[in-house]
Amino acid sequence: MRYFTLKTSGVHFIIALLLTFSVSCKQKVSEKSAIPVDNTFSSSLLKEKIKGGWAGQTIGVVYGAPVEFKYQGSIITEYQIIPWREGYVKYWWDKKPGLFDDIYTDLNFVNAFEKHGLNVSMDTIAKHWASTAYHLAHANQASRYNILNGIMPPMSGNWKNNPHADDLDFQIEADFIGLMAPGMVNSATEIAGRVGHIMNSGDGWYGGVYVSALYSLAFISKDVNEIVGQAVKTIPDGTKFHDCIADVILWHSQYPDDWKACWFEVQKKWNNDVGCPKGCYLSFNIDAKINSAYVTIGLLYGQGDFTKSIDIATRCGQDADCNPATVGGVLGVMTGYSNIPAFWLKPLQEIELLNFEGTPMSLNKAYEISYKHAVEMIRSAGGTVEGEIIVIPHQAPVAVAFEQNFEKTYPVFRDRFDRSFTDELVYEFEGNGYIFYGNLVKNSKIDKDYIDRVSKRVGSEMFGLAEPNDPYVAEMEVYIDGQLDEKVRMPMKNASRRLEPAWKYQMNEGKHTVKLKWLNPDSEYEIRINDIVVYSENEPVSNLPKSITNE
Repeated sequence: MRYFTLKTSGVHFIIALLLTFSVSCKQKVSEKSAIPVDNTFSSSLLKEKIKGGWAGQTIGVVYGAPVEFKYQGSIITEYQIIPWREGYVKYWWDKKPGLFDDIYTDLNFVNAFEKHGLNVSMDTIAKHWASTAYHLAHANQASRYNILNGIMPPMSGNWKNNPHADDLDFQIEADFIGLMAPGMVNSATEIAGRVGHIMNSGDGWYGGVYVSALYSLAFISKDVNEIVGQAVKTIPDGTKFHDCIADVILWHSQYPDDWKACWFEVQKKWNNDVGCPKGCYLSFNIDAKINSAYVTIGLLYGQGDFTKSIDIATRCGQDADCNPATVGGVLGVMTGYSNIPAFWLKPLQEIELLNFEGTPMSLNKAYEISYKHAVEMIRSAGGTVEGEIIVIPHQAPVAVAFEQNFEKTYPVFRDRFDRSFTDELVYEFEGNGYIFYGNLVKNSKIDKDYIDRVSKRVGSEMFGLAEPNDPYVAEMEVYIDGQLDEKVRMPMKNASRRLEPAWKYQMNEGKHTVKLKWLNPDSEYEIRINDIVVYSENEPVSNLPKSITNE
């Protein structure tokens, strides 16, 4: 749907019209589309757009680097200057290679498709994914742990096995999918089904579906309103993710010149992470819905301007490097590599020949391989590639399958537990689920040499000081109400570590006792429990009186 900014009383009519079409999904996107039935490209133009996607994504992630998760639940106002200068991309390349996880996790999947073919199975992709050695976090690391311990996709990304299933992990590594399926949005979402269920499900999966659709559609439209409106059609009506993005579209129509007003509406309604134990009840929010909302704000309010778009997406806060990376990638596709302003492009060009951490891939190699994959995808979808002329078949967006995580699983209490144990721990609660937020740690002297050794690969965040190659594996039994529920392995090695010691959802509502029993304790290690989140099948209700009088 196209949206027009009117500063007359007529705007009230437009808003009313939009609300008329607001059924279960808050706003339906017009069935009419300006996107043509077939799309003809020269090979040079297709290469230019693919190259622009990779370049824009990398520029965005570096621009947001100094403010990543520094602003949690607040806007980054204009007085906070975000730097950019010559040599800046190389500065971050040398300082914190883990910053580029958006790119090198994408490239890891590109490698999987290059090695095994475009029809590679989900299991093969998962095994390729789990064999990586670089640092991962949240849903990514939880899925890698699952796969290494025999839980294969889609269960590796299912919320009952992966508490981070609604996190934005797939959202930030789905860019490559849209680049290999230019203009073929349903081909993109099919690939998203194979890749995204490795580490996510539900709204976390939808984040990657949405991003892959944005990229795919950016090849064939230069109208950001059109791109967003068509991309959200790939998400089923009635899901929280669809509702969230539809809300942003509606609020953009109500506040067409004020992105901050739209941001505040998002904050009021959608800032409620229920899964990630690092964010639940706290200001940190890595949920895919709200971060995709920030991507959408950047696109709609940036109006196709590269600089304005990535700046707005960054200033929305939270994952303030990943969100402008997505926006920069989409705009890079839409405008093409050569049309990215030199101010942004020149610092990037210093690292285009260098291989990203943990991969044999550089940006220059990514440009070539993604073009190769795109040509193969176009042919397999019924398009034609004859010399310099490429015809891409039209695909009207179709919604993927309906999934929702954490149904009848509401957080009702966060216990700041803050203690360690070396033998066993017992905890009582009332509800239908719980998660222990903590980790295995080594009782090492924290000196400069230790910090340098541990943080070399993972950047400034220590992530529980997990050793890169420590071979120790803690073994633990989890008892619920006196019955053995599961046996848990907790490796100390960074790449294979388990993020949370124990969790369980959708139990019978009532009183429960959980006991963690460490089977092979070692005096050099301890299991630290920072917080415990308790869940219930009943939504929490305030215990405060509706009004207080002096009677």
